[in-house]
Amino acid sequence: MKDFSKELIFKTSRSSGAGGQNVNKVETSVTVLWKVEDSQFFSERQKLLILEKLKNRINAEGFLYLTVSESRTQLMNKNAAVERITDIVNKAIIIPKKRIATKPSKTQKEKRLDTKKKISEKKENRKFRY
Repeated sequence: MKDFSKELIFKTSRSSGAGGQNVNKVETSVTVLWKVEDSQFFSERQKLLILEKLKNRINAEGFLYLTVSESRTQLMNKNAAVERITDIVNKAIIIPKKRIATKPSKTQKEKRLDTKKKISEKKENRKFRY
């Protein structure tokens, strides 16, 4: 997990929702911005991965942005925003392993056919005969 929190830019705004009188006068909502292309913590390949996987979160200027307004305090929202954006970016740079296609073994095929036969016999025995 890479910590690129030094490159983050924070903006605050008034949050909507619960907070009573605070909601109208205190800027508790935190928007965190990060310029992906200017990052020194990631390689060019990792930057391309981030740009590709998180393209719906990146605006026209190339900033990855995230807004958090869960808490009533700016500090808690700031911490939550940093945690979330690092988590999102670190998940984006992971390259999943390619799946190797396998065929079912002979015993698995036989077992499947055997259970099908047993179920078929069970249902056949339920039929009413004169």
